[in-house]
Amino acid sequence: MTDVEGLDHIAIAVRSIEDRREHWERTLGARFEGVEVVPGQKVKVGVFRVGVPGHEVRLELLEPTSPDSTVARFIEKRGEGLHHLAFAVGDLQRRLDALKASGVRLIDESPRTGARGMRIAFLHPAGTGGVLTELCQPGE
Repeated sequence: MTDVEGLDHIAIAVRSIEDRREHWERTLGARFEGVEVVPGQKVKVGVFRVGVPGHEVRLELLEPTSPDSTVARFIEKRGEGLHHLAFAVGDLQRRLDALKASGVRLIDESPRTGARGMRIAFLHPAGTGGVLTELCQPGE
């Protein structure tokens, strides 16, 4: 099975990227890279980088674009805050197949397209100690 290559990003659910942007820039010196709309997930993604080259962490602020999006429902139920952790893998479909075969509960059995053209899939938090976990792989 392909091992996890590293942490790709930490996703934080917010009501407004613009309202939270200054906090991340001022508090951690985060460098804003831009906003992308992901229509299939009904979300805007604000991408930031934190840290020095070689030790950077990417933050993604998730702003719902529709009240029926999963991020909007998350905020309504839990408020703004940590939404998920995303880990890069080398062969996403193979990893999903192996996890399913081993009994891990998946939200996505096949990859879909996420922000930055990434192929993504989520593991169900019921099987990951309550932490929504995303696996991702660069798109073609």
